[in-house]
Amino acid sequence: MSLATNKEIQADARRGAYAVGAFNTSNLEITQAIIEAAEEERSPVIVATSQSAIAYAGIEVLAALVRTMAQKISVPVSLHLDHGTDFDAIMGCIRHGWTSVMFDGSHEPFAKNVSATQEIVRIAHSAGLSVEAELGRLVGVEDQISVSEREAALTDPEEAVRFVAETGCDTLAVAIGTSHGAYKFQGEAKLDFERLEMIARGVAAQLVLHGASSVIPEILEKANAYGAQLSGAKGVPPEDIQRAVHLGITKVNIDTDLRLAFTAATREFLGTHPKIFDPRKIAGAGREAMKAVIKAKMQLLGSSGKG
Repeated sequence: MSLATNKEIQADARRGAYAVGAFNTSNLEITQAIIEAAEEERSPVIVATSQSAIAYAGIEVLAALVRTMAQKISVPVSLHLDHGTDFDAIMGCIRHGWTSVMFDGSHEPFAKNVSATQEIVRIAHSAGLSVEAELGRLVGVEDQISVSEREAALTDPEEAVRFVAETGCDTLAVAIGTSHGAYKFQGEAKLDFERLEMIARGVAAQLVLHGASSVIPEILEKANAYGAQLSGAKGVPPEDIQRAVHLGITKVNIDTDLRLAFTAATREFLGTHPKIFDPRKIAGAGREAMKAVIKAKMQLLGSSGKG
């Protein structure tokens, strides 16, 4: 199947009252896990690539990898740039066949974020791509994005209405208390669902939740048992994700949970198979663990069977 845009995938999700997972990739095994899970779950899926992932794997390689795999399955797949902050990087994705780009101008003052987003929207729409923008900032670290507690701000509902109207963005990432990375909360998770409800009532664009990994306890325990040092990591409870979807989120970004699954599985494999040195078997263990997590996320978001 040819690639779809996020706008198309998320519009279907809104009509069907579910959300679609956006899973970050940077190599062969992660992409295999995402695409195979989507086909087996009959779920639409968004394959996300950060700027650092593109620098790591190469823009031509990632484009060819995702497109080749997506053409072999029958469910909708989007190739999406996550947290694009560099104009040239965004233009590169547009030229190389991405179907959706995110421009993250959330670090800028409101007026500058609006004007920069307007320009990206103009260019991307002329090329047939959809555009995700961000208003409000998430705490934490993800690849080249790093935001401290002091810099973080939740999305203002009234500003969100103005921002979408003035920029024409197709989807909007909102900050309601989630964060990037594996250490999302100290104490109990506290997401501002009332704020999300207000945004969803006023904004026409599809809504996106970043920083939504759950830091699955069983996977974290396995990773630590085989030598990882990740004590204190904590994510978003699954029931909070489902509530956010119920209130209007149609795209949920997941990266940390895949990294943890890969780490735990490869550490376990190496620890229990000391004589094996075949990279395919080692990486394959990580791929299968990520695939299991992705399928579970699709079921959680309600996208299974919707492809």
